[in-house]
Amino acid sequence: MSKVEEFEELRPLLFSIAYRILGSVGEAEDAVQETWLRFDGSSTRPTSTKAFLSATVTRISIDVLRSARVRREQYVGPWFPEPLLSDPYQDPARAVELADSVSMAALVLLERLSPLERAVFVLREVFGFGFDEIATAVERSEAACRQLLVRARRHMQAGRPRFEADRQERQELAARFFDALREGDVTGLQELLAADVAMVGDGGGKSPALARAIVGAEKAARLLASVFPWLLRVDVTFELREVNGQPGAIFRDRDGKVLYAMVLDVLDGQIQTIRSVSNPDKLGHLGPVADAWATDRELKQARRQKN
Repeated sequence: MSKVEEFEELRPLLFSIAYRILGSVGEAEDAVQETWLRFDGSSTRPTSTKAFLSATVTRISIDVLRSARVRREQYVGPWFPEPLLSDPYQDPARAVELADSVSMAALVLLERLSPLERAVFVLREVFGFGFDEIATAVERSEAACRQLLVRARRHMQAGRPRFEADRQERQELAARFFDALREGDVTGLQELLAADVAMVGDGGGKSPALARAIVGAEKAARLLASVFPWLLRVDVTFELREVNGQPGAIFRDRDGKVLYAMVLDVLDGQIQTIRSVSNPDKLGHLGPVADAWATDRELKQARRQKN
């Protein structure tokens, strides 16, 4: 097998590792590309190509994450990962771990960890790497890696996300939610929301806020019902999609350009959290990005004319 073939076979795994460490599609793709350049430029073939490439993409991702830390600490508003519509790496034996670990809730929790803790946690808990491989990847001893994992698990346990196990039930509940959203049905929305539902948006200060942080089913239902029917009047459309392994939707303007992504955390037959990502810097990989400010102005004008 040629170098190119070996690399392409492992590309889905490499991207999935990098994305979980970085929370950014663009940065993960860049890390994978840099990994290829190092592999292609190497004059010797490693004993295990998978181990070599996984270690390389992990080190690159750790370096990128360290440099991104300052930017994220200065970020305007809540930070969410870039929406991911499909995880290219499939492993039936670890399907549950893979789905949970790519959720926005899990990636937000991973932000609490140091870059080394995050890398060790991802390699061990998500992808099942041995401690010998992890030690090589992060350039620490196996004992140090075990300690890093203990600390990472401790940080993650408190807020570890749990989701509805039955995918069909999640999708059916999401379909009912978006139907009620389309109709502006306050009662219908409230019935689907947990009493302490949280609604949070990541605009990064670069798009009109879909909502400030809101907690409570009645408040969230009233806000959603007051906004979305008006969006439809200015020709905003949405398509139901899985976003980061959870039910959600992609919203577009009348020209089909991406306005934002919305994702729902579902547990015990109710929606626990509604997250939206509208920062245009995080949407480019989904297609051409809309001018959210223009849509917001049109929305406000439509409301004024109605009144």
